[in-house]
Amino acid sequence: FSVGYSAVAVNHVIDFKEKKQEIIKPVSPSELFPSLPVVQGTSKRIKVLTRLTLVISDPSHCNLLRSTSPNIRLYDIIAVFPKTEKLFHIACTTLDVDLVCINVTEKLPFYFRRPPVNVAIDRGIYFELLYTPAIKDSTMRRYTISNAISLMQICKGKNIVVSSAAERPLELRGPYDVANLGLLFGLSEGEAKAAVSTNCRAAMLHGETRKSACGIVYTLKKPRKVEEEETLPACKKAKTQA
Repeated sequence: FSVGYSAVAVNHVIDFKEKKQEIIKPVSPSELFPSLPVVQGTSKRIKVLTRLTLVISDPSHCNLLRSTSPNIRLYDIIAVFPKTEKLFHIACTTLDVDLVCINVTEKLPFYFRRPPVNVAIDRGIYFELLYTPAIKDSTMRRYTISNAISLMQICKGKNIVVSSAAERPLELRGPYDVANLGLLFGLSEGEAKAAVSTNCRAAMLHGETRKSACGIVYTLKKPRKVEEEETLPACKKAKTQA
């Protein structure tokens, strides 16, 4: 909590291939943290989100997401990890999720195609890249960079979220360090910063929209450019233009 993040997500992973699993209610943050720590440099408490990640390797696994399970609606963020090209296409075009996870630990068994990626971007779905495997093993670092660059060639750096999936504190990195890693993934400087800030907030708001079945609107004050013409009276503007 001292690296500068204002929000974290506690991830609950379900892999249907391992064994039959059911979606349970998310663990309340108050059960994990009796007293939430303060964000570094502020007086605000850190925000703890609940996240559900479904590893799908068969089309039948998608039926659980299409069902109206009451426990699914309790999670702040829903992510899906498709294992095949067909499932990736389904996740991008039809599933009601917030994140689509990209495999970074091995070579992708398929190529990214522009149509499903564009549909996902239009639907407000974000693609997640993990950086922890890249700092743990040289082989996985090669796969991470290779798969990330393949995705960037299609999505052009849009709708990317870079997260940790850290299981230990030593695997965490600060936002600026993660943004620098994003440059290795093929992101520009602005896109890398967005991948650890504004894009994460947008994915969270997308989750709120999904939970409430309504639209979420937030305003952002746009800085006004002061032009030289605005300082002139109207009569002088007319003479200048004439």
